Amino acid sequence: MGSIKLDGNTLSSTEISLVSMGEKVEVASDAWLKVEASRKVVDEILQSGKTVYGINTGFGALVSESISPEDLAALQVNLIRSHACAIGERMSISDTRAMMCVRANSLVKGHSGIQRTVIEQIIAYLNLDIIPVVPRIGSLGASGDLAPLSHMALALIGEGEVWGEDGPIPTTSMLTEKGLIGVDLSAKDGLSLINGTSQMCSFLTRAENMLSNLLPLADLIACVSIEARECSIKPMDPRVQQARPHHGQSLVAERITKIMDKSPILASHADCDRVQDAYSFRCIPQVHGAVLERFRNMSATLDIEINSATDNPLIFPNPSNPGVDEVISQGNFHGEVLALAADGMSHAIFELAHISERRIDQIVDPSRSNLPAFLATNSGLESGMMIVHYVAAAALAEMHGRTMPRSAFSTPTSGGQEDHVSMGATACWNLIQSCNHLSQVLACELIIACEALEYRNAEPANHVKSLYTLVRKISAPLSGDRSTSDEIESIATELSNGGWLARIEAECGRLPR
Repeated sequence: MGSIKLDGNTLSSTEISLVSMGEKVEVASDAWLKVEASRKVVDEILQSGKTVYGINTGFGALVSESISPEDLAALQVNLIRSHACAIGERMSISDTRAMMCVRANSLVKGHSGIQRTVIEQIIAYLNLDIIPVVPRIGSLGASGDLAPLSHMALALIGEGEVWGEDGPIPTTSMLTEKGLIGVDLSAKDGLSLINGTSQMCSFLTRAENMLSNLLPLADLIACVSIEARECSIKPMDPRVQQARPHHGQSLVAERITKIMDKSPILASHADCDRVQDAYSFRCIPQVHGAVLERFRNMSATLDIEINSATDNPLIFPNPSNPGVDEVISQGNFHGEVLALAADGMSHAIFELAHISERRIDQIVDPSRSNLPAFLATNSGLESGMMIVHYVAAAALAEMHGRTMPRSAFSTPTSGGQEDHVSMGATACWNLIQSCNHLSQVLACELIIACEALEYRNAEPANHVKSLYTLVRKISAPLSGDRSTSDEIESIATELSNGGWLARIEAECGRLPR
């Protein structure tokens, strides 16, 4: 594997995903100059004896408390120890690696005033696979992801726990094994480590990666249903899209047109007397396209955030006018922009799952599909795909609960000093769970649509046939009733991880992006 260079400006979510899976990292050489320049500002303020928040004061509501020079190192360690009180299930190793990568990239931007040695410790941990154990719950999405990042920082100074081969072990044991020691902190270091939006970015990166696979596949799965239901693709006509030129709508219509090109099934019913299809088929570009546009907005927000300085205070070196004016207390740690992006995406993919469930209903209802009831081989004696539809509806209900925006709730903390918070970490985690449910609903539609294809005499379009073949390696055609739980879960996993999409595009051609 190669190495991802961190410079504070050009990191991509794709690179973060690679780091989350084990890719090594290094800091771009010119970035160290910015790190050292901002640290020099901190050192000069300490030498001047001036009082500046975050450098030689208390934190939050304790901002008015000045700290003596001899206590500054202890202040940073106490900050980390007291804030490392997160709860709940532990973050996955991959999510934690992503969080560490984002934090390091933010710090090398050169506005944090942190010591170079602290950043080097993060890089060493990533490259030696020393990954802190981090409970998930504790961030309010403002003042940064304080509690989770404090568990990361605790490991950097040689305390807390890291992941061993068989589970959590004391950090000291791992450092002894690797021949390392905990990093020594000085003024501003601890605050720079924990005051940022890195957990939010980690979760949002994972959600983006899942959706980059699921959204094109949702269009392809819809085409499987179009074939199964023998629907028209006349609504995909480019003239229709030009009359209402939303980019997402036009792109989805283009994808469907490409997928359905030269479909024998489509050709076989070209002259049928059905005037219009149900909205869940006819309005696919309008619904899927709107979701795609929301996704692109979220991705653009994430791209900016992962290359931003998000701690407080920020340092802006100005050698011509040195002093306290180089330090600004501000609110870049506030995750509102991420919270709203995640909440909006959770709502959007609920709509994608909802229209998917409606297509399922169109296929399993014999009065509309002209297919056996619930696609059972012996309807009445057997239930066929009846409860697969129920499962999709139940997963949809889970998603419906997650459309409630997490950012709509804020609670004052830190004695009223931090009186509005974003709940961004909660919103981003909520989106990951919604993505999981979306994959399950789409898996249900796909299994049912593939079963319906068994009743069509003509062959489906090439992309559809390729996906059908992959499904049939996991889920065989019905020959009688059986449990399909494991099949649904396995297909949902394949849809999320991108392997199927890559194989289909390699075999049949890349879908428009």
